[in-house]
Amino acid sequence: MRVTETRINLTTALNEVRTGDVWLFRGSTVADRAIQTMTNSPVNHVGMAVALDDMPPLLWHAELGKSLTDMWTGKKQRGVQLHDLGEAVRTWDQKYHARAWVRQLSVDVTTEMEDAVLRTIARMDGKPFPTTKALAQNWLSGRVRFHRSNETIYCAELVAVTYQEMGLLAGSRPQNWYDPGRFWSGDKLRLLQGATLGDEIAINAQM
Repeated sequence: MRVTETRINLTTALNEVRTGDVWLFRGSTVADRAIQTMTNSPVNHVGMAVALDDMPPLLWHAELGKSLTDMWTGKKQRGVQLHDLGEAVRTWDQKYHARAWVRQLSVDVTTEMEDAVLRTIARMDGKPFPTTKALAQNWLSGRVRFHRSNETIYCAELVAVTYQEMGLLAGSRPQNWYDPGRFWSGDKLRLLQGATLGDEIAINAQM
């Protein structure tokens, strides 16, 4: 696994964040290690930044926990969630001992893309996270291009669907083809509209 030497503190990252930036996490819990092993990925969690107008930067992701208040519903919930980005990164650092990286999206994020993000949030916020067994089954079926029901959704699938709605990712692959490692630079994700994701920048969540 290639780890970039570039490192910034969380405050700087929050000041520079843009909608569509990808946030990656590598935790040390048993569940985190299981996901890394099952997907052969250097990371076990991925989310997408949402930074609109004067709102604080948010993290759009799906997880099992319900430590933070969902900014869309105003309550704590499991599954698909929209969190304050700074609080989310600090929580993953303190609760899961997870390292964090950001990959900055290079593209002109249009009003139409932002509207697509909001529509996706309205449609998918609160969807449940799959069980470990279902997650494994979904991931394996995705390897052979089998589509599945979207009654539940995994973190990487959520980012992929949101990118597709923004017009940044082709819809030719089923959503369960994606795992967190697909958004790590070594996998060379093919984006549309001339968009690119930069190298991983390590985040110091303590600052």
